[in-house]
Amino acid sequence: MKSALVTGITGQDGSYMIELLLSKGYEVHGIIRRSSTLNTSRIHPSIINNPNLHLHYGDLSDSDQITKIICSNKPSEIYNLAAQSHVRVSFDTPEYTGNITGLGVTRILEAIRISNHPCKFYQASSSEMFGSAPAPQNEHTEFHPRSPYGCAKLYAYWMTKNYREGYNMFASNGVLYNHESARRGETFVTRKITLALANILNKTQNELVLGNLNAQRDWGFAPEYVEAMWKMLQTDKPDDFVLGTGTAHTVKEFLFEAFKYAGLNAIDYVKYDEINTRATEVDVLIADYTHAKQKFSWNPKITFKDLVKIMVDSDMRLVGLTPIGEGDNLLCKKFPNRWWIND
Repeated sequence: MKSALVTGITGQDGSYMIELLLSKGYEVHGIIRRSSTLNTSRIHPSIINNPNLHLHYGDLSDSDQITKIICSNKPSEIYNLAAQSHVRVSFDTPEYTGNITGLGVTRILEAIRISNHPCKFYQASSSEMFGSAPAPQNEHTEFHPRSPYGCAKLYAYWMTKNYREGYNMFASNGVLYNHESARRGETFVTRKITLALANILNKTQNELVLGNLNAQRDWGFAPEYVEAMWKMLQTDKPDDFVLGTGTAHTVKEFLFEAFKYAGLNAIDYVKYDEINTRATEVDVLIADYTHAKQKFSWNPKITFKDLVKIMVDSDMRLVGLTPIGEGDNLLCKKFPNRWWIND
């Protein structure tokens, strides 16, 4: 039986990853931070109780814990999906972001080296590393990060390459563009929009406050990206891959598409507040995913409009409303044999 270690299992990508690996027959080890409350709301009870899932308390700030977990369990694959992952928050907590998002990766890589056990490593890199680089961006585009988060991710990216080249490790970077789902954190702009919309429809919220509406992002569907992460570690040789849809839309487009889907006019409910803007903005991020398409046939199924409908339907259900249903129908049509648990 193959075994895998996943960090960040309580996050969007981590929760999907453990479901994917368990569906493929892996023994899965997940690292979770110790706290007064168990933050596993994204993980279905049937997954928590799966005998092939083993939880370990740990933190990317603690090299001793990380080394002990890796050396004791000797996973054949490691997926590092943990980070301080909110770009706007990284401006308020730059040191913490660097410690977890950047140095945390070094701690994992060094633990793999010390364990002397053959292990494939996946690092969740980010399109934010490109920052102000001209779009579209690919594996050969020069990086120019515009946030502490982007800088920390870039450090982790280069450390992954360094350990690959210096110690002959199977260590790959997935440079993923924005990928969303019903499990996206509520402070991220897409989920902030769809949840506010559901609350407005439910008459428990009157307005939505946003920042920069003109930023353009390449948005995809998280479960598809998680499956691509797994495919990266099944290739013959380690490499770095840009992953996205190849199309970009503004925050304003996402906002208006969501409200239009629900039969409302966004102008009637949205207000601007500069507190939601960044000190340095990233204007346009668009993926050129040619390399991933050639290497493991990456071809995303969910379009921008599909994604909006899926997320709106999910949040309507969350607040107790009957979803419009088009998003649910799209999921059934495009993923008849999906491996993840319905949200």
